[in-house]
Formats: sequence, C-alpha cells, structure tokens
Amino acid sequence: MLPNTGKLAGCTLFITGASRGIGKAIALKAAKDGANIVIAAKTAEPHRTLPGTIYTAAKEIEAAGGKALPCIVNVREEEQIINAVEKAVKTFGGIDILVNNASAISLSGTLETETKKANLMMDVNVRGTYLTSKICLPHLRKSKNAHILNLSPPLNLNPVWFKNHCAYTISKYGMSMCVLGMAEEFRGEVAVNALWPKTAIYTAAMNMLGGSGVEKQCRKTDILADAAYCILTKPKSFTGNFVIDEALLREEGIKDFDVYAIAPGHPLLPDFFLDAEPDVITMKLEQHGASQAFKEEKKSSQPKHEGLDGAKVDLESASAKPLSPVAETFRVIQGAISEEFVKAIQGVFQFELSGDDGGTWYIDLKTKGGSTGCGKPPVKADVVMSMSSADFVKMFTEHGDHPDILMVPVCWEAYFHLVRETSCPKDLAI
Repeated sequence: MLPNTGKLAGCTLFITGASRGIGKAIALKAAKDGANIVIAAKTAEPHRTLPGTIYTAAKEIEAAGGKALPCIVNVREEEQIINAVEKAVKTFGGIDILVNNASAISLSGTLETETKKANLMMDVNVRGTYLTSKICLPHLRKSKNAHILNLSPPLNLNPVWFKNHCAYTISKYGMSMCVLGMAEEFRGEVAVNALWPKTAIYTAAMNMLGGSGVEKQCRKTDILADAAYCILTKPKSFTGNFVIDEALLREEGIKDFDVYAIAPGHPLLPDFFLDAEPDVITMKLEQHGASQAFKEEKKSSQPKHEGLDGAKVDLESASAKPLSPVAETFRVIQGAISEEFVKAIQGVFQFELSGDDGGTWYIDLKTKGGSTGCGKPPVKADVVMSMSSADFVKMFTEHGDHPDILMVPVCWEAYFHLVRETSCPKDLAI
C-alpha cells in the first residue's frame, strides 16, 4: 500500500458522502497525516441497512489522528452546503481540498427509470457536484495547493455505456464534465481531477446491488484512498486528469495489488466505463445473485428469465462478441425449448459448475414455457448436478464443437426415470 508522507498535515478536506465507503476511506487516509476532515453527508442517525453515520465516521477519523467536523449535508440542498462550508471555514480557517464523492445510482433503462430516480441522480451527481464546487471555490482559491477531486469516470463515448442506463451515465459524465471545464477555468489556481477504479470496489452499495459472493471479485476501498492521496499531494499543476487508480499507483511504484483484494488471487470484476465487455460484467454479477439494478434493461425478442435469487439473464449478447462456451450452450438450449419438450420432461435441473464460467446455472423444464439462466431456478430443483464447466459443455456437444440439443430429451428423461424409480439421492456429482 502507499505510505503516508505527512503532506496533508493541517490541510482541510471537505468530503461529501464521507460517512461510509470510499469517502470515509479517503478521509481516514488523510487523517493519518493529521488532516482536518469535514464529513459532509446525510446520515446522522443509524440507517437500518447501511453502516455508519457522520458521528461514527468522526470518531474513526479522530482515532486515526485527524480532526473531524461532522456536518449534515444533503448535496441536493444548496443551503445545507453553504452552511457546512461556512462552518468549516470558521472551524479550520479555510478549505484546501474538496472531494466530490456523494453519488446516486440506478442502473435502469430509459423507460424503466422513474422520474424521481432520474431527478435524484441528476441532483446528487451533477448539480450537487457543481454546486459544492462552486461554493467551495472562493475558499479553495486562497489555498496554496488547492484540489478538487471528483469520483467520476473518464468520458468514454462508446454507446454501450449509455444504452442500458442512460440517465446514470449522463449523471456520472456530468461530474466528469465539471472536471473538464473547471480544470481549464481555474488552471493555475485550483487543480481539478477525476478518479475512477479499474475494478469493482466493495462498498455497502456493491453489497446491496451485486449480490452474495460478489465481494470476492472486488477490491477494498483502500486502493481508491491511496490513489486519492497520491493525487491530492501532487502540486496544483497536476490538473485536468482522468485517473484510473491502478494505473496511477503502478506509476508510483506499487507492485503488489493483492493487498487491495478482498480475496487475493481471485479474478476481479472490471468497473463500468472502461471498455471491458459489459456483457461479461453483467454475467459475472448475475452469477452472484446481482439485483435488478445490474441487469440489462434492453427490449429484445429474446425472453429474460428469472430465478429465485432475482437473477435475470439475457443469453442473447448485445454485442457481436462471442459468448463463453457455457453461456453459448445455455443459449442454444433456451432456443430449442418447446412446450412439448417441457411436457415430456417435467423436471428442473440445477448445475453447480466449477472452472471457467462456474457458478449456479439452471434448466427449468417444468414451468410453463421453460427457461434457462444463471442463479437458482424459479422453482425448487428436482436434480442438482455438480460438475466442471468443461464436462457440462461436453454433455451437449456433438463432435466436440456445438451443443447438440437433440440429445437433451433423451438424457433428461433417462435421468429422471432413474431418480423416480430408485432411492438414489437427487444430488449428483460428475
């Protein structure tokens, strides 16, 4: 991890959304230098599901060596921002650094995004960032090494990042456009930069949206805290940059990134907006029971199927890139399922696959219409089969290269007959 240098000692940081998650991690990193932290966040009373309040964060910051000023701030309310800034200046004598971390998210399509959700994302992400920056800037301009840091992505205009969650993308890119504009407007006075993670970061939001087990594919908030610290200790001539955490830390000489992983050695989930394959990101999240917020909302002739854990899978890829062998096999099976097929089989198969594209998958040949997908089936499985992904593909492969759906009725009927006519358990390891 990046060691502290003491450069932020005595500096005052105004951090929105600092009661938990990434904002709090950045605050704690700065606190180790002896910085003053203004915790500008909404949570004053314990939340029923989310950890931490501005007051518990203040105790942690002071325990780490910093000074804390908890302020109740909803960045949608201009007056609350003004009051907190005035209180910060009165308490600490000024503001040296602003971190625009507060953000709202709804990963839904245009027709599925309620107006109030669109308003929330625009108000918090764009308007909140703009207003907080505007209100802090007169004080930042008086600092010897002033910085604004927005937690927002590079401006990637690949349409794939707009089609499934247009409102969210617009709102996050609005934060990034603040960087683009303000960096030029205040060049020489205030450094303005953006920071974005290369991989998914495990926070309360990710835990809520990503499903059980997704943490293994995430990094800790520490990596963003270290990257932010690196940016905020640079001279104000370092401005107008869209920084990716890992790339910056590599430049700083960090070589061991396992220390940032929740599960060292486990494959990591790439973050949005960085031109990793969006369908791959969605598939991996769905394997861990991702909530509907992470699902594609596109309209398609290919039906989407839902399991008990809420995982919905569209096995028709939105891009021209080939699916993995497992996903392709399920896609072919889905396309071949018919009402007659379902009537003939009347069984639900759950697969616990190991290896590439492992996880829980299912084939439902009992429910009307039939379905396949990631996650647990919509009704209780009649048979649970454990095998490697490679063996699963081989089960449906003729001559080793293409799923042979013609073999499915024979295999399934034979196995169900075996289960019904014998006392063998319905869990089978292959």
